[in-house]
Amino acid sequence: MNYNKNPLTPHLQVYKWHISSLLSITHRIVGVINFLSIILFCIWLILYKIDQSSFQYIANFFTTKTGKFLILSICWSYSFFILNEIRHLAWDLGYGFELKTSKISGLAVFFGSFILTIIIFFSGANI
Repeated sequence: MNYNKNPLTPHLQVYKWHISSLLSITHRIVGVINFLSIILFCIWLILYKIDQSSFQYIANFFTTKTGKFLILSICWSYSFFILNEIRHLAWDLGYGFELKTSKISGLAVFFGSFILTIIIFFSGANI
């Protein structure tokens, strides 16, 4: 058999990106980031019991612009993950499979995650 005539499936010149595929890939990446951030947060809390100077050094890092950006990024990743999980829950219940509904819910998850992040960040800044 000659397989030279068969196209590669899917290849980037032909494949058209959809909102659902982008959200699926982002959901997986964000899930790993959330998992690692929980581990680092637990290590940070363990440092509080072991050596408070190391704990305070890391706490001071979060007051810098880089630290605030890191907090904002992690807040976005959790917001995105939660909203996308709600979307998946609706799918598990049998809703939202139509193409138009899927696109609208995908865009709602994407933009809603930014709005939720801003709300959480500013409400936490006032504490």
